[in-house]
Amino acid sequence: MSKTSVQIAGVELKNPVMTASGTFGSGQEFSEYVNLNRLGAVVTKGVANVPWPGNPVPRVTETASGMLNAIGLQNPGIDVFCSRDIPFLRQYDTRIIVNVCGRSEQDYCEVVSRLAEEPVDLLEINVSCPNVKEGGIAFGQDPAALEHITKEIKKHARQPIILKLSPNVTDITVMAKAAEAGGADAISLINTLTGMKIDIYRRKFALANKTGGLSGPAIKPVALRMVWQAAHAVSLPVIGMGGIASAEDAVEFLMAGATAVSVGTANFHDPSATEKIVSGIEDFLDRQNIVDIHEIIGIL
Repeated sequence: MSKTSVQIAGVELKNPVMTASGTFGSGQEFSEYVNLNRLGAVVTKGVANVPWPGNPVPRVTETASGMLNAIGLQNPGIDVFCSRDIPFLRQYDTRIIVNVCGRSEQDYCEVVSRLAEEPVDLLEINVSCPNVKEGGIAFGQDPAALEHITKEIKKHARQPIILKLSPNVTDITVMAKAAEAGGADAISLINTLTGMKIDIYRRKFALANKTGGLSGPAIKPVALRMVWQAAHAVSLPVIGMGGIASAEDAVEFLMAGATAVSVGTANFHDPSATEKIVSGIEDFLDRQNIVDIHEIIGIL
């Protein structure tokens, strides 16, 4: 069988397939459909320093080839996460990546400091959260702010950090370079694209928040282009995501330069999607007589 293991910032994953934050909980509700031991890593839902209630409903709606969500990063906070979710995930032979969110620099630093002594492998920093001190602009949309917060988080983090980049910018390479300059150990992209849907019969926005994050197959061509650009702009490992629904999709991202991939929206219509993609990649490598997955990573 072909070698499928990859490394992200010195952490070895048995294969390059992981879950996308916010689409898999912390694995509990999916564990009856997916053998978590088969996955390279489980990426948790965003975790903040205190519980977040999220946005008002309705906050999810389907679109052509995708969905819009405005969940608002609802989560029970770091205390519940450490007591409930980490012990659950530790039962499985998979890497644990904790997605961290916050509304200020202090919020992020509190969470990564709390996680310093916890048995988790990597931290994925969601910089699409609004910076409350800067009038609500996301850290991930201002390269100077992104570089600064990356440096501050690195001072407190014991585990390697992955900066999750927003696609809602003019030039993704500028943001990738800012994360690298701040000391990020890896980057992941893309987060959702900002979108909107209107119910013409109710004459109202489909989401209470008016706008939401677009994900699913509709965004894959944009995501693939940005991953390719970012992988060529920095020397960091890149985790690619955005509309991956099959092994073929995942292989495209690997060829574009991603070291690993995250599967998100596909989990909602097929809870076993991640495990099927792992098997599909293995089959592809064997059929193509590829001995090691690194033979295809970044070949374009």
